[in-house]
Amino acid sequence: MQNTQKFIIKLFPEIMVKGSSAKKQMIGQLYSNVKTLLEKIDKNINIKKFSDKIEVLTPTQHTDKVRDKLLDTPGIETLLEAIQFDNMRKLDDIKKKVAEVIAPKLEGKTFVVRAKRSGSHDFNSVELERVVGGHLKANSNAKGVDLHNPDIKVMLELLENQLNIITAKYKALGGFPIGTQGDILSLMSGGFDSTVASYLSIKRGVKTHFVFFNLGGNAHEIGVKQVALYLWNKFGASHRVKFVTVPFEDVVTEIFHSIPSSYMGVMLKRLMLQASEKIADEMGIDALLTGESVAQVSSQTLRNLSLIDQATDKLVLRPLAMMNKPEIIYIADKIGTKHFAESMPEYCGVISQNPVTHGSYKRIEKIAKQFNYEVLNKAVEDAKSIYVDEIIQNVNEMASTQIVHTLNDDDIVIDIRGKEEPVNLNVKTLNIPFYKLKKEFVKLPKDKTYLLYCDKGIMSQLHAQYLKDLLNVKNIKVYRPN
Repeated sequence: MQNTQKFIIKLFPEIMVKGSSAKKQMIGQLYSNVKTLLEKIDKNINIKKFSDKIEVLTPTQHTDKVRDKLLDTPGIETLLEAIQFDNMRKLDDIKKKVAEVIAPKLEGKTFVVRAKRSGSHDFNSVELERVVGGHLKANSNAKGVDLHNPDIKVMLELLENQLNIITAKYKALGGFPIGTQGDILSLMSGGFDSTVASYLSIKRGVKTHFVFFNLGGNAHEIGVKQVALYLWNKFGASHRVKFVTVPFEDVVTEIFHSIPSSYMGVMLKRLMLQASEKIADEMGIDALLTGESVAQVSSQTLRNLSLIDQATDKLVLRPLAMMNKPEIIYIADKIGTKHFAESMPEYCGVISQNPVTHGSYKRIEKIAKQFNYEVLNKAVEDAKSIYVDEIIQNVNEMASTQIVHTLNDDDIVIDIRGKEEPVNLNVKTLNIPFYKLKKEFVKLPKDKTYLLYCDKGIMSQLHAQYLKDLLNVKNIKVYRPN
């Protein structure tokens, strides 16, 4: 009985066309990233590096976790699940072993055999496909062979005397391995645009740090930290990155005092870039990332984007520049950030009054001189930086939420995981997904105490504190079983 599962990692095609030195460096980085990620699951997972692929051998109890993690790892184009057999040099042995594994799956279906072979053998790949295909046809209840549109494609890889029977093939994330493309600082509001832009940056192999300009208090900050933690944990956890919070309330106040109303939105974005530039300089980062899209709002016309970019000498990347909103929302839904974005407040809009859509270079130069930059410098000085993996501890320190390890009969648990069937805890349990929690919680009786539950207790802690800060509720705790 097989007690290990083999995965074969096929690399992003743009890696394979690089020069030998760059390709070797990227494969080495991907190997290191995969090793870092999978060691968190089990240090005994075996990882092997080759010139054109990486192989992973894991105990079967970790199959699902390993598969999910590899599918979301930048640099992996295709993920193959395989069953490995050694000492398979003779055609007769190979065809019997393939039939043993594959024949039961072919009943009533058409199939074709596709094989890749490397090493020294007395047969070629075409002969391997023909012999195995003929044996499967004769020793199964398959409907027949179809070379062009088969129901099942039987995929084999023969490397010297090692046979890999491919049992599943998945499209993975693609992109370059994180750590090969440098660092960037993403201006993060937590909405659709900034989260999708950050995802695309991570996917491209850029080590993506986050800077958040706090205009809405603790609740807004916690909300943005949630989505930053989610993005990092799902796509970028091979490297530690930072989350920087800049208190921007006084900056907005100064904008109201010194800037004409029609230029407030443009000026706010300029000041955010200037603050980000100072922080990026301290972190040794060369580029900034925003979620701006051409013409989406008044500050994002080509002229206004040009006025905004004049405020910094840093390279500003805008991966969403030519995307429309439905495209952005589609990606957010696909990567799992849509529900975060839907409940995230948008505070930048509160200062846009009769906004200019075609600003003047001369006027913005004059207006910018009216601003008291000591306020901006003070905001940067007061910025707080933590690593993203420290967010849970940080939120707990901001204002602790009581954690309960055992339940009483009258406790009401809210399962926030978003799964169809709530966990069976032998007490009254409500199934309210985290993204509906803010809307639904206000409808619940106020004289009860509610315990939030999720698999690891991480999201429940964040959402408990989020509700406490946003709605000023007191009757909420976190349930974490012993």
